[in-house]
Amino acid sequence: MKTDLTDTTASKINKALVKARRAIGTPAVGMVLTLVIVTDEENAYDALKAANDASREHPSRTLVVIKRVSRGPRDRTKSRLDAEVRVGADAGAGETVVLRLYGEVADHAQSVVLPLLLPDAPVVVWWPVTAPLDPARDPLGALAQRRVTDSYSAEKPIDELRARADNYEPGDTDLAWTRITPWRSMLAAALDQVDCEVISAEVHGEQYNPSVELLAMWLADRLHVHVRRGVSAGPGLNEVRMLTSTGPIRLYRPSGGLALLTLEDQPDRAVALKRRETSELLAEELRRLDPDDTYASALRFGVDRLGGSTGSALPGGTTSGTTPASASASAGGAVSPGADTTSTAVSGSASASASPALPALAAGGDGEGEGERPTPAQMPPVKKAAS
Repeated sequence: MKTDLTDTTASKINKALVKARRAIGTPAVGMVLTLVIVTDEENAYDALKAANDASREHPSRTLVVIKRVSRGPRDRTKSRLDAEVRVGADAGAGETVVLRLYGEVADHAQSVVLPLLLPDAPVVVWWPVTAPLDPARDPLGALAQRRVTDSYSAEKPIDELRARADNYEPGDTDLAWTRITPWRSMLAAALDQVDCEVISAEVHGEQYNPSVELLAMWLADRLHVHVRRGVSAGPGLNEVRMLTSTGPIRLYRPSGGLALLTLEDQPDRAVALKRRETSELLAEELRRLDPDDTYASALRFGVDRLGGSTGSALPGGTTSGTTPASASASAGGAVSPGADTTSTAVSGSASASASPALPALAAGGDGEGEGERPTPAQMPPVKKAAS
């Protein structure tokens, strides 16, 4: 059921929601949270479709905030709020309100959203594209317990990761981090099967894919070894190789579907490692609304501390411009990845507190975030997180 409201108010929208629920025979409110989607008209359809699919696992009131750009100076002085109320099959397992803000009211979206929040229920704000520099201090982000961004949609994903590290607040998360959950689980399970020390690691994937950077930072942060970042043609993440005291461990996914796990003295195994839809990523983030300390620790490790490696051919036929780096261990020595390091990190409850932000290296880089990275020999020793 859909109801269109023109030049309306938050009070009229609430009345329309109650009327629509009664009309379809479900007067009770059975939602578990409020999901606020901040997007533009171009990306609203895809974001709303993902939210509707995720609502089948997490019934929620979805508020879509679209700030419309006025055509002329006279129109910018006229404030107007249009709304589209959807209940029932048109809104997944919850209810949806699409808010279109015109004029000066677009600068005060939080005043429109606040009366529409479910009482005594958590609030999650999701920016599918163009997230603010500091989500926690954004007027809409300040209303939420959980703030979801996606650095993959940024124009410069690596610079976006640096901004997320500089402005991180508990409750922030990134769908680029969510995409690597199956990889982290698989690598932790592989390390649990062998008694070894990890000496070094290497991660290969698309050049501008922030998920590749985050996986490399997670390995370096949890295992306290130098990790090299290699470039491949994709799609997404392609390969992780770890050199251990008992032999190499390799997780290789050439096409984005099945992956091959190789361990020393064990038969090769094919494992499912498919690329997931946005709705699946969003549903995973809505399962836990507490701060993700593991993500914070990996993010603050710093993308500039990753070693560069010679890349394979890119889709356009060019090769990566990163410098080769040796696979030596850190000066502080490698640590044995037990249940208190990698496995704990995958489960989401870090045994160590989030490390303070580490200084970025001046060596390498072109100021745009995609230049050459320093070799392990140019880096300071990796420090363990405080227990």
